[in-house]
Formats: sequence, structure tokens, C-alpha cells
Amino acid sequence: MKRVTTLLIVLISTVMIAQTSPQPTVDVTGVGIVNIVPDQVTVSVRVENTGKDARLVKQLNDATISEVFSFVKSMKIDDKDIQTEYIRLSKNYEYNTKTYNYAANQSMKIKLRDLSQYEKLMNGLLQSGINRIDGVSFSSSDVKQLESVARKNAMLNAKMKATEYAGALNQTVDKAVSISEFSQGNPSPPMYRKAMAMSDNASGGQTIAPGELEIRVTVNVRFVLN
Repeated sequence: MKRVTTLLIVLISTVMIAQTSPQPTVDVTGVGIVNIVPDQVTVSVRVENTGKDARLVKQLNDATISEVFSFVKSMKIDDKDIQTEYIRLSKNYEYNTKTYNYAANQSMKIKLRDLSQYEKLMNGLLQSGINRIDGVSFSSSDVKQLESVARKNAMLNAKMKATEYAGALNQTVDKAVSISEFSQGNPSPPMYRKAMAMSDNASGGQTIAPGELEIRVTVNVRFVLN
């Protein structure tokens, strides 16, 4: 009976040791990249007016903004692609003249889904009375689909790395036991492989270079080793 009990204890201990033994794994980072030429652009513009009379300054600003809206809608741009960012009216003190003046500001973003209409849009905005261009950013209408492709590429890249590491040790890679996508908090805009260029269009020359968007996804993957 003692022999049977001892044998059972040995078997149970062996099973417990096997269960608690760490599973051999390999951790790798995979990167997936997809490049695409952008097909749409977002323009941030602003209207500013200053003067001694707050009401007059605001009226001048509102009149210009009204002209801008009328022009943008004449280009058949959807309402969802026109966004007011902020409206401000501030009182400022001028130390040289010891007087106060007022500044009215209104900023808006316009998304253009046809890059061939860019020159027409910019010329029309200037003629409407805008006096500040705060930025121009390019994007792609296929970004969601391209992000999916980049994720798959990142996983394939991770598996390739794990297989290479395991092969050097005469081992093989089994299933993945954990996957995490690297994130830096707030999503950042896509990277550009070429810088945007802008120049005076008085001569009718090129004023923008959309370049190429780079969509990058990074994943951390843990594979079981055999």
C-alpha cells in the first residue's frame, strides 16, 4: 500500500512540475507598411478683422465668412466637409497709443475630395476674403482598408521574424498566445514620404505636391516555441 501511495505522490508531483514549467515562447515586433497617393485634402483657413468698434469688426468678419460659405457651397462641397473650428472676439490694449482695439477671428476647415479642384478652391477662398491659411493636410479615402492591410502585413512580418529566430535554434514556431498593437495614445496623422510643396501660382505653375502617404502599424506578438 505504501508503494502505491508513494507512486501516486511521484506521479502527481511530476504532473504538477510539468504544469508549472514555463512554456517556451519567443516575443517579436512586427511592422506593416502600406503606401498610397492621397486623393483628398483638408484646408484650414481663417478670417481676421481688427478695429476700434467691436460690433463693426464682428460684422466685417461675418460678411466675409458668409461669402466664403457661399463660394464653398457653389463648388458642391457637402456640408459634412465644412466645419467651423472656432469664433473669437478679443479686446486688446495697444501700449503705444494707450487705446484698445478689437480683433475678430473665425477659423474653418474644408475637406476637398477631388484634388483636381484644389486651385479653384484656393483661388475662390482668397477672392472671398480669407486672409489666413493655417494649414493644408492630405489624406486618403481608403485609409481604413489600408490600415487593415498594414495590420496583416505586420503579423506576417512578426511571424517571419519569429520563424527566423526559432530556426537558428533548430526549433519551430507554433500558435500565437498574445497579440498587442503598439499605440502612442492619440492617433497621429499618416506620415509623408515626400514633403508638401507650395509656391506662388501667379505664373500658373504647380502649387502643391501631395507626395505619398505611409500607413504604418506595429504589433507585439508572442509565439509558442516547439
